[in-house]
Amino acid sequence: MSNDSCSALTNNAYLNVLWYALISLGVLFIVLKWKGILHQFALWLEYFTTSVPTISVELELSDDNKDTIKGSQPLVDPKQPHILNCYNPSSGCGLPSSTSIPNMSEKDVDEVCQAAHKAQKEWSETTFAQRRLVLRVLQKWLVNHSKEICQLCALDSGKTHLDALLGEVLTTCEKTRTLLSEGELWLQNSYRSTGPLMMHKDAFVQYVPVGVLGVIAPWNYPFHNLLNHILSGLFAGNAVVTKVSEQTSWSSVQFLKIARQALIVCGHSPDLVQLVTGLGPSGAALVDHPLVGKIIFTGSPQVGAKVMAGCAPHVKPVTLELGGKDPMVLTEDVKMEAILPWVMRGCFQNCGQNCCGIERVYAYDSIYETFLGQVKPLVEALKQGNPNDDKEVPDCGAMVMEQQLHLIQSLVDDAVKKGAKILVGGKFDSTQKGNFYPPTLLVDVTNSMRIAKEEVFGPVMAVSRVPKDSDEECLRLLHEVCPFGLGASVYSGSQERAFKGIGQHIQSGMLTINDFGVNYLIQSLPFGGWNESGFGRFAGPEGLRACCHERSIVLDKLPSMIRTSIPPPLQYPMTKS
Repeated sequence: MSNDSCSALTNNAYLNVLWYALISLGVLFIVLKWKGILHQFALWLEYFTTSVPTISVELELSDDNKDTIKGSQPLVDPKQPHILNCYNPSSGCGLPSSTSIPNMSEKDVDEVCQAAHKAQKEWSETTFAQRRLVLRVLQKWLVNHSKEICQLCALDSGKTHLDALLGEVLTTCEKTRTLLSEGELWLQNSYRSTGPLMMHKDAFVQYVPVGVLGVIAPWNYPFHNLLNHILSGLFAGNAVVTKVSEQTSWSSVQFLKIARQALIVCGHSPDLVQLVTGLGPSGAALVDHPLVGKIIFTGSPQVGAKVMAGCAPHVKPVTLELGGKDPMVLTEDVKMEAILPWVMRGCFQNCGQNCCGIERVYAYDSIYETFLGQVKPLVEALKQGNPNDDKEVPDCGAMVMEQQLHLIQSLVDDAVKKGAKILVGGKFDSTQKGNFYPPTLLVDVTNSMRIAKEEVFGPVMAVSRVPKDSDEECLRLLHEVCPFGLGASVYSGSQERAFKGIGQHIQSGMLTINDFGVNYLIQSLPFGGWNESGFGRFAGPEGLRACCHERSIVLDKLPSMIRTSIPPPLQYPMTKS
């Protein structure tokens, strides 16, 4: 055979292998795509053939109790240590309730955990269709009662109705929609390759509910922070016990009624969702409880470290979301009119009380003065006030916690002492009613200042100059002193530069290019950070699977025909031969 013939045969063999590989990949793609199409078709069929019950939930949308003023009565009165006092942060007046809200003891926490544990055994056997129905009931009520949710959030957390609609309602709707659409696929058995030695086996990972999921939720978004983990926890087959903040327990008690009523109307035990109210010891009792299989904590790094220490003796898994100090980078080639609305929204939404809010603005040298000149009148024009007052619609509401006003003031004062300038705001009125810190524009911020590295969690736009329009210098400033790594936004005229030149070098768990905050509206993405922003994720398949234990399983492909055997030379007892 000639060399040409051999070469032709070799080329044909390569082509055959290539065609085989391409056809195999094509078949695999079609199978995977077809699996998703079949799932969506089954969901549509389920939606059209299943009636969604309507629930009725009575919420207290009362006016303030003018007889109770914060300061005259503390959060916990020594004369009534088992009761929490609740206040409207916009007025300082008490929030009335038909039933008192308990400062729960260790015994109280044990009782709710026992009830949740008991209810979870039956719930873990439900189908995904049954779990979806509960979520659809919740979704139906949520869409039809968004106004009441916003009113309750405004009363208890001081946020404006618009901030409540965006941060409480919209995010919860998208969380629910994503779980309904993709949750079952994310929790199905995940099949793995076996390799040639075990080719007669099927290998897969199974996702098993942890049992009772313990959640410690913060106060900045009382509705979403409660429902967020109830939705994913229930869908994964768990019961959920949530320790809510003592600052927003009044609304949380009412919001829990919605989830409980949805379970009841679908024929399930309301004990699957429980609330723990109280101070630090109540949360510690939840962390320490032996029936709680995992803790999800959102809060400060200092308290997060205590939660992790509380989990350690039990070797209990924990997810920590510990806040952030997200930067927004503005390179010299941005379109100013396009980025200004995003800087304003990033810094002042929910009065700056956002884990992934913008706390550091890095404006490049060439545009620094232009940016300050255009953003200053926008900050000056912001209206602040009581969101429950019908006289006007404020841009910024109140801070949830009074002590936060003093923390912010100390950070601003330190920055000014070290050379920063206040162009707008910068001082709160200690004589006013309500927890109002004015929208503030602080410029010429440097890394020697506390505000460059400590979380503000308030309505302060802190602006730093990036010398010589240098990407390298920007990255140095970003990382030099700040220990957080939750999210980041980079705006530039070049997406490639923003992503490859700057963004992918930022130490953060999330990154958006020429946008802000949209990660959380894509609930198929995991949410979480690096460094002092914590570890673990919620949202996305990673977050839903984090509500489960992972179990590796191996089965015979053909159990009646082929099984693993041990060759005689490898069997015990071994012989010399």
